[in-house]
Amino acid sequence: MLKYIIRRLIYSIPVLFGVLLVTFVLARAVPGDPCKAILGEKATQEVCDRFIKEKGLDKPVPQQFLIYLKDLAKGDLGTSIRFRRPITQILSERLPTTVELGLSALILASLIGIPLGMFSALKHNSMFDVGTMIFANIGVSMPVFWLGLMLIYLFALVLKDTPLALPPSGRLSPGVVSVPFYEVWGWYPEDAKDVPKILQFFSNLYVFNALITANWEVFKDAVRHLILPSVALATIPMAIIARMTRSSMLQVKEMDYVRTARAKGLYERVVVLRHIFRNALLPLVTVIGLQLGVIFSGAILTETIFSLAGVGRSLFEAITSRDYPVIQGFTVVIAIGYIFLNLFVDLTYGFLDPRIRIE
Repeated sequence: MLKYIIRRLIYSIPVLFGVLLVTFVLARAVPGDPCKAILGEKATQEVCDRFIKEKGLDKPVPQQFLIYLKDLAKGDLGTSIRFRRPITQILSERLPTTVELGLSALILASLIGIPLGMFSALKHNSMFDVGTMIFANIGVSMPVFWLGLMLIYLFALVLKDTPLALPPSGRLSPGVVSVPFYEVWGWYPEDAKDVPKILQFFSNLYVFNALITANWEVFKDAVRHLILPSVALATIPMAIIARMTRSSMLQVKEMDYVRTARAKGLYERVVVLRHIFRNALLPLVTVIGLQLGVIFSGAILTETIFSLAGVGRSLFEAITSRDYPVIQGFTVVIAIGYIFLNLFVDLTYGFLDPRIRIE
């Protein structure tokens, strides 16, 4: 197992290098002047020349890439041209928003999509099955930006004076403050400047931070702010997961070992959960892993619509302002996340199906 993990990580190095190279070249191939994008159209040529030289953008692109790889090997993701702050600091602030939103959407999509697919397969060709597939097709067809706007209109405007009203934007209501757990527990004072980035990252996961500090006011408020963007982002993955669960279970339920299990007199619940659903999980796990990528790509629109300062929105702003270090730094982190996610999915196969052995 350990050899397999090490081998997969070594194989991932060329993939990561390719992602870095393509991102580096394409970011600089986008039309536009980073000086004009950041300093404004009225910036003089003299100011722009000094700006370009100061940021090292006057060097040839291959030389810039080699410098970037050298800094990256030291763990330095660079400094934002626009904000003049380290990329790691921006990531510790923005990445938790996307992670919290993405995981919430994936959990919601799985909790609803899997049972819908299961019951649809067990009641094949029934009214429930037909209704579920119609719902799934509608869910796949609805754009995230349209659904997000409709949810805001319904729950923030039409139902604003009812108990069903939900906040249309942001992560917390005005006046509600999430105090980092390391301050609550007295690890670091409020004005400390040397707090590790990993602690800042977890403290910016507001739901997690509120849970471990038992701050139920912040927890309730953070969850309420997550509902609308999570539903908007989870709709398409939910529909895909439901369809894949149904398709996989329909295929498995016709196998000989399922008929044998029923012939042995096993309870239907045992047959469904232990023999049908468990063997239908392999393709489902793959689809769920792929849907996480869909969720993070859809986070760009979702974060923009709901005014969430996450990685997706930050990437969009970095591209429009030609902030190359932010584009590259965020891409590196996302690529590494995908690599470990695919590795986790592959390792899960061995636990779900004993017939699969990872050499």
